[in-house]
Amino acid sequence: MVDLSFYINNGPMTLQKVAEITGAVLQDSSKADVMVRDIATMVRAGQGEICFFYDKKAKDKAALMKATACVTTEELASFVPETTIKLISSDPKRAFLKLNMAMYDEKARGLGIASTAKIAPTAKLGKNCFVGENVVIEDNVVIGDNCLIEHGAVITNDCKIGNHCRIGVNAKVSFCEMGNDCYIYAGAQIGNDGFGFMMIDGKHQRIPQLGRVIIGDDVEIGANACVDRGALDDTIIGDGCRVDNLVQIAHNDVMGRGCIVVSQTGIAGSCTFGDYVVCGGQTGFADHLTIGSGAQIGAQSGVMQDIEAGAVLMGYPAQPIKDFMRQTLYLKKVIKNK
Repeated sequence: MVDLSFYINNGPMTLQKVAEITGAVLQDSSKADVMVRDIATMVRAGQGEICFFYDKKAKDKAALMKATACVTTEELASFVPETTIKLISSDPKRAFLKLNMAMYDEKARGLGIASTAKIAPTAKLGKNCFVGENVVIEDNVVIGDNCLIEHGAVITNDCKIGNHCRIGVNAKVSFCEMGNDCYIYAGAQIGNDGFGFMMIDGKHQRIPQLGRVIIGDDVEIGANACVDRGALDDTIIGDGCRVDNLVQIAHNDVMGRGCIVVSQTGIAGSCTFGDYVVCGGQTGFADHLTIGSGAQIGAQSGVMQDIEAGAVLMGYPAQPIKDFMRQTLYLKKVIKNK
């Protein structure tokens, strides 16, 4: 059950309304007026609650279901008890997302500017913005409408942030142009110096980093992630990308649309990703690589050469996943036979 200390519940709602929201079909139309007030997991859901069942591996748990209603597939409906009302969906996971978004909202933070916020006179804020305690917004920053700038965030001079963006607690945004509908999570660092040094007279001399970070629309960058600005060319994060917590994206990296980069991945400088590349957790990339669109790299892989579009790789060094699996099985056999 969702803790309503933190969220607003927009229920209860009838199963007819649930069907309309999710696109599911109510198996017994006479139950259209039955009410549900909450979403819960299949194991914990009880009377007045609705759950979702989409994995045949959980059929034994489904048999013990006590929920008032369940959204499931036609194939899995027979595993749901007769006491639970069924809604049939071709995609229960998507149905869950739709109902979740309709039934719950985060508690509103309100509007306005906290008294401790420091906003330069030359900065421009759009309509209906929230600026939290101890926020710093420097000269010539432009922020669009309906933005949330949470407590302790810093936005340095001349940055541009689009509409409906959220900058999390203690995040820093600098040397950056950001599109609409972006979410920069707590503690993220956007636009710091790239890691560029040259050995001169026995010392590591810092190379000035003169590029920017360009972030497209509908991008999320997770807590404590770092996206460095470019050395000369810009670091670019394309529309719809999802960057998890604790990710490092180095100077001059370019990511296409819809890429997913999972926690603790490190991408060295000047890498170019196509669209919809997926990187598992703790993946590492050498510098100046080209990763083709649709490539998938498994967790803890080490990528040291270019990857063609659509390839699926895993291991260190990264190799086609079938080769990796064959090697793993071979090593198991060798160890077992010793």
